[in-house]
Amino acid sequence: MKTKIMIAILLVFATATHAQITKAEITATGLTCSMCSNAINKQLKAMPEVESVTTDLNTNTFTVQLKKDNQITPLSLKQRVEKAGFFVGSMIITLKLDNPKWNDKMSLTQKGHTYILVDNATNPVKDQIEAKVMDKGFITAKEYKRMSKSLSKYPTYAAGDEKTFHLKQL
Repeated sequence: MKTKIMIAILLVFATATHAQITKAEITATGLTCSMCSNAINKQLKAMPEVESVTTDLNTNTFTVQLKKDNQITPLSLKQRVEKAGFFVGSMIITLKLDNPKWNDKMSLTQKGHTYILVDNATNPVKDQIEAKVMDKGFITAKEYKRMSKSLSKYPTYAAGDEKTFHLKQL
């Protein structure tokens, strides 16, 4: 009996999908000058998981390259932008999946955080995906209001759980 339980546990862990963010493109709002972008840049570079940050001052976009085997989440990146005194208007992440088998609800869990693919009818899931985080605080208030109607079929969307991220694959 113990052998069967151990085999079942090993199979569950062997087929589990693990996701790691390798890159994030963050568009910040509320910036008025280059000193504002410098404050965000410093906050992002101070994170130990960050390899490099490049800034586009024309679009207020910060492209964050992350170190291999990091455990960073969209929330920790958002918190750094907010710590600098600004807000996230958009966040696009690149997720590397080591075993791209999503469950029937198109979700996976990594280190206590859940990623749910929304409106994924046309895009097959690959070993690496680029997706926009669609949750409150990761998109503009206007876009969130519009998206809450179309994503109301996901009970977790309106709940606002900080450990659940709803992703729209690009």
